[in-house]
Amino acid sequence: MKEIVRNLYENLLRLTGARSESAQAQFDELFPPVEVLSQEQIADLRTVLGVSIENAALFEQALTHRSYLQVLDSPGHRSNERLEFLGDAILGMITAEYLFYNHKQVLEGELTKMRSWLVNKNSLAVCARALRIDQFLFLSYSAQQSLQRGNDGMLSDAMEALIAAVYLDQGFEEARTFIVEKLLPIMVSESLVHDTNYKSILLELVQAQGAQAPRYNVVKEEGPDHEKSFTVDVLVSNEVLGTGSGKSKKEAEQQAARHALEQMEHSSPHGTP
Repeated sequence: MKEIVRNLYENLLRLTGARSESAQAQFDELFPPVEVLSQEQIADLRTVLGVSIENAALFEQALTHRSYLQVLDSPGHRSNERLEFLGDAILGMITAEYLFYNHKQVLEGELTKMRSWLVNKNSLAVCARALRIDQFLFLSYSAQQSLQRGNDGMLSDAMEALIAAVYLDQGFEEARTFIVEKLLPIMVSESLVHDTNYKSILLELVQAQGAQAPRYNVVKEEGPDHEKSFTVDVLVSNEVLGTGSGKSKKEAEQQAARHALEQMEHSSPHGTP
């Protein structure tokens, strides 16, 4: 342990006193060009991600699964695992910042729940598929077969690695824009679709903001007894936040809560002040 701490200290001194030439040499050592992405693929990836790409080697490494190193058979090349470590930290920080500024009355414990509700391996994999990242991955044949069988871990790992690549290539502000404008909307939609207990989600959010529990009012009831349709408003602090319809009051209440959650998300400004 002492040796690890000593190395960290020496590296900090080297980093703070490093000249740009030595820093660039270190960068080149960490990200040697593999040249497996064609110019056409780089242009396509640039369009998919919505970011500029200056150093293609960063993105090649971000898309390289460890299984592909056997295919490359080149000791100097690395998989995306280290970039994944960095991207995970950047994603967590920017998501925390986004929630901190856009949910000002929510306490720390609830903010932590909201972050885990949004950012997880499943939502990252959904982002990767939405952006067609699976079409860019460098995998061995067996890993490719595993991906086709539904092993989405490789996708979520690559998504985190790409976040790190954007950060290292374009800087923190571009990484923030990429996450807030490109990834978080997909994550929110994914969470709403797959967590169908919208009433519970809405209750947690409004109580975390210091408001009273939502109230549900039946505003319309139509049709014969065997085929009734209900319309329900959900109110928070006497304000109608959402309206939903269904064949039962319970279904209508769930749809009203879902509508309210969507309205709350749309009304929150993207980004930070």
